[in-house]
Amino acid sequence: MSAGTDGRATAAGTYAPRPGAAPLSRMIAAQAALETRMLLRNGEQLLLTVVIPTLLLVLFSAVDIVDTGAGEAVDFLAPGILALAVMSTAFTGQAIATGFERRYGVLKRLAVSPLPRWGLMTAKTLSVLVTEVLQVVLVTVIALTLGWSPQGGPLAVLLLLVLGTAAFSGLGLLMAGTLKAEATLAAANLVFLLLLVGGGVIVPLDRFPPVAQDVLGLLPISALSDGLRDVLQHGAGTPWGDLAVLAVWAVAGLAAAGRFFRWE
Repeated sequence: MSAGTDGRATAAGTYAPRPGAAPLSRMIAAQAALETRMLLRNGEQLLLTVVIPTLLLVLFSAVDIVDTGAGEAVDFLAPGILALAVMSTAFTGQAIATGFERRYGVLKRLAVSPLPRWGLMTAKTLSVLVTEVLQVVLVTVIALTLGWSPQGGPLAVLLLLVLGTAAFSGLGLLMAGTLKAEATLAAANLVFLLLLVGGGVIVPLDRFPPVAQDVLGLLPISALSDGLRDVLQHGAGTPWGDLAVLAVWAVAGLAAAGRFFRWE
């Protein structure tokens, strides 16, 4: 027998505290907290996830630039900005960050740690959800200050946000796991700009030609923004059609990411 550093007696060949991996839940929580801190400390990520959506909400609510139809502009814009916030975090920000982690070998090293690969993806997802909660709170407070009068039930909004997060996360991980980091950076920002203009976030889809409306309506950002708008602006019930579109994108994106994602 020998005395450990804390004064406890230990048998020969044993150690106190006992070595080994921490419980899986603790590892995932620690990784999720690290991912969240890294995201919130990144100036480019904050610009993308917080500053741009906030500026767009304030600018287009205060200045009559786009005809959003009858009623207050903020009532149309707030649901679209919430959808944009989800896309900026779950898709654009996650794709860029994961792409460069893959390039610099961070994912390769984490993949051989006691934290399993699915645990790492779970931690990244939790980090995205925490960031989105902060975004939703911020956008909601600003929109209410600007005179927003939300309608509808919170359950439908929650379903839309969760499925939208799953859809955009799958697409973001697919892009980050298959393209080079520089290509991911360029493609993710390009897609962000295109969907900002053509996804019903700021410009109503009915301003586009009928053929374009049919195509744009199948995009995840359009389904998310229109679904949120139906509930929060018009007080509609559960938008099953938009939820179905998001569910298809979520299943397809996550399945493709799981199949084709390369860790190095």
